[in-house]
Amino acid sequence: MTVVLKKPHKSARKPKGDGHLRRGEILAAAEKIFIAEGYAGATIRKIADAVGVSSTALYMHFRDKDQILLEISNDAIERLLELNTQIAAQPIDPVSRVRVMLEAYMQFALDNPNTYQLVFCSTGDHISQDKSADVMALGDRCFEKFSEPVHQIAAQGRLRSGSAKEAAEVLWSGCHGLVSLLITKPGRGWSDPDQLMKVMLDGLLHGLVTD
Repeated sequence: MTVVLKKPHKSARKPKGDGHLRRGEILAAAEKIFIAEGYAGATIRKIADAVGVSSTALYMHFRDKDQILLEISNDAIERLLELNTQIAAQPIDPVSRVRVMLEAYMQFALDNPNTYQLVFCSTGDHISQDKSADVMALGDRCFEKFSEPVHQIAAQGRLRSGSAKEAAEVLWSGCHGLVSLLITKPGRGWSDPDQLMKVMLDGLLHGLVTD
């Protein structure tokens, strides 16, 4: 999805406000600028101007743009991990659990298109492995939580094809592909997103899991 940003007006700086609210404003503005301008084009000054603060004031919240991008990523994955953890605690069979997790994942993407595009549709190569190690580890935890019911299905001998790990990767990547296209190609004239998600899950689960 292409985000067109207007050049910020040279208006008066915003007064100091609540730190948590201002931090949220910075993250929201940064998401749009990262998508529109790319990592190299998203400067601290552009982000600060979009929020209406000075660069100096922004540095009071974040030391650099890497920290901003990592916080956006960390927050998104934490929210998905929380969703998966809540669903994992429900007293439902593993196939239903997988389906509900994937429904929640795709709905999260469509409800937060800028965040999703930035966190899950970019390579992340611009940030060093040392800096991104914690976020990568969190992402692994999120995928492991999603994989647990898939392993349960495999243990029951109900996988038609592949290993539990391969099945989990295919389920995730299939749903990722659908929402990525819906987000990045909105003018394609897609069918109803809810119906597309249902057809995707029906096809994936019926194809991989025996009755």
